[in-house]
Amino acid sequence: MAQLFVIHPQNPQARLVKQVVDILNKGGVVAYPTDSGYALGTAMGNKDGLARIRKIRNLSKRHDFTLMMRGLSDIGEYAKLDNNAFRLLKKILPGAYTFILAGTRDVPKRLLHPKKKTIGLRISAHSVVQAILDSLDTPLMSVSLILEGLDFYDIDDVRDVLDRQVDVIIDGGYCPPEPTTVIDLSSGGVEVIRQGAGDISFIE
Repeated sequence: MAQLFVIHPQNPQARLVKQVVDILNKGGVVAYPTDSGYALGTAMGNKDGLARIRKIRNLSKRHDFTLMMRGLSDIGEYAKLDNNAFRLLKKILPGAYTFILAGTRDVPKRLLHPKKKTIGLRISAHSVVQAILDSLDTPLMSVSLILEGLDFYDIDDVRDVLDRQVDVIIDGGYCPPEPTTVIDLSSGGVEVIRQGAGDISFIE
């Protein structure tokens, strides 16, 4: 049975955040709120956690995961950025965006697109996510919590489905599923792959 942590969405309690981070460092899988709905995550490098998430979501090995990053200063370690891309990210992050960028050698091959060698990166504006990553010191391998025929709007929905499949469920309040805006910067241009919660008026 998963541990339930009720964490304040604006002022996360440090004691509870530390407990979540300790579980992640031991190989745990968490269901957590973001600024674009609930997500499943595990610490980067945790192969068993990755396999568990794939099983929960019934994902193929080709499904792309996103690295949930602590901040813009960490992105250069995992993705190749030119000046234009850096300025764009600095302008709009944190927020409900997923950026597709060419990965560096520090990204595990299993997380890169097999042909393009790209990776999806996010910096969430959600305070709970930021608090976890500030203490975790490594990105989260993450996917949206999407299961066929189900909508995850509140914690009861999440618990009903995941109570015996993850180690931690974080109750961060009402969290409607709203996909991120996906922007591909891997080829030097700016291509909107999917418009979601993130505003794209700055591109037009």
